[in-house]
Amino acid sequence: MMPAGRFQPQTLLIALTLIAPVVVLLSLQTGEISIGLADLWPSDSIAHQVFIELRLPRLLLTLLAGALLGITGAAVQAMFRNPLADPSLIGVSAGAGLAAVATLVFGAGLQLYLGAFALPLMAFLGGMFTTWLVARIARSVEGISVTTMLLVGIAINAIAASGISGLKYFSDAFTLRQVVFWLMGGLQHQGWAEVGILLLVILPVATGLILQGRILNLLLLGERQAQLLGVSVVRCHRVLIVLSALGVGVVVAVGGMIGFVGLVVPHLVRLLVGPDNRYLLPLSAFLGALFLTLADVLARALIAPAELPLGVVTALVGGPFFLSMILYRRRGAD
Repeated sequence: MMPAGRFQPQTLLIALTLIAPVVVLLSLQTGEISIGLADLWPSDSIAHQVFIELRLPRLLLTLLAGALLGITGAAVQAMFRNPLADPSLIGVSAGAGLAAVATLVFGAGLQLYLGAFALPLMAFLGGMFTTWLVARIARSVEGISVTTMLLVGIAINAIAASGISGLKYFSDAFTLRQVVFWLMGGLQHQGWAEVGILLLVILPVATGLILQGRILNLLLLGERQAQLLGVSVVRCHRVLIVLSALGVGVVVAVGGMIGFVGLVVPHLVRLLVGPDNRYLLPLSAFLGALFLTLADVLARALIAPAELPLGVVTALVGGPFFLSMILYRRRGAD
């Protein structure tokens, strides 16, 4: 019997459903140009073009990217059985970022051949490799060591940061500027092509992870106990690694380094409704979508008419939350 949270999952779902229209309207109306419903016609008006070409795809991108980061963060935490496990902390985002930056700097031919799919593909491969590496090194006879996992994540982040710095050195002025702004995180320069890519990815990733909910609940008991209950732990880890790397990799490729969403959102959902992954995974996707959309609204509004990078805003929110969570866990241990 899993411990219950403060609320029933249905209660949180209803609350998020009521909040969602407000968040959507805020996202559609925030920007240099104020847009109302009456401004959308005629179809050749500037307001209509801004809405169709900028505001609407940006809203969909933040919703889809936030959902992917939320659900993959919850899956990674369940796989490692620790709420401090996050794709950015254990090096998955860094590995995906290094592969994407290498593609930007040296992959002109690959981008010409694969088009918009070059960055997502390479970021996915980088994220999958680092996730597999962390799981491989951290796994022992007793299971996955959280301490080893975090230490390996620190090492991978350091290696990736060094690699990205080296790639910057070999970049020309245009590519260097592109890499710098991409690393800060943001979705303001993306459009309908990127929306299509995220839609293609989120359907198999979200469906596959949600279907693993019951198995993830058994893994929370420990790998040995899960094996006794008929779970193929190795196969489960492989599925989780591929799906999580695909989700994180495509977000990194489209939006750059957007951290802490996969850490903050699943932890909040777990505090509210408990650790049952059958509810934790879909609710983390829902809350992650709203969280990243609100962060994008703040990025546009805080220093308007200029914009803050989206990755900076999520770090400003997620960093203090991460520290407070560590202090909370320490006090609980004491």
